[in-house]
Amino acid sequence: MTVQTGEDSAGPSAPLPGEGARRRDRHGRGLRGRLVPPGVPLYRSRAQQFDDLVLEAVARLEPRWEAELSDVEFAVQEVPDGDTADEDGVPLARIVRGSPDISDPENPATGPRIVLFRQPLLARAEDEDELSELVFDVVVEEFAEILGVEPEIIDPGYGELGLGFSAKGSPLRAFGYGLIAS
Repeated sequence: MTVQTGEDSAGPSAPLPGEGARRRDRHGRGLRGRLVPPGVPLYRSRAQQFDDLVLEAVARLEPRWEAELSDVEFAVQEVPDGDTADEDGVPLARIVRGSPDISDPENPATGPRIVLFRQPLLARAEDEDELSELVFDVVVEEFAEILGVEPEIIDPGYGELGLGFSAKGSPLRAFGYGLIAS
């Protein structure tokens, strides 16, 4: 049984565009859905996977440097700001120095922050394993700079991969077991 209200004299009609659930895309195929279920590692976005690499790098340092790492914050930014670039090229990371002043309640004391730049790091690595080692080396280099020590003290195996770039983006040459910035 059809009931008409008198507002539409033409009778029942198809839903107008924008009304109702859309079941097909413009090519007549089904709409895109999730390809993998949540909980599968592939489900995570590339940005989330990169964040996981940074967390893994920090976790590798924690057994030996837990007390020193407790004040350090880690952040990921897509690309460096325009004012961050220097004559050496595009940096891979930077350090934001904290404020040790605890006397001002409006600006509480903060620890140093290591900011890793995702796109430059991705551009320099050829595969997932190389990216993981590059991220670890950059975290080690920046953490060593915060502590005022050489990266080899933080991680005795620092620079073994020989990726060809320092965290500041300058080319490296391999001599013997270590890397020397040119």
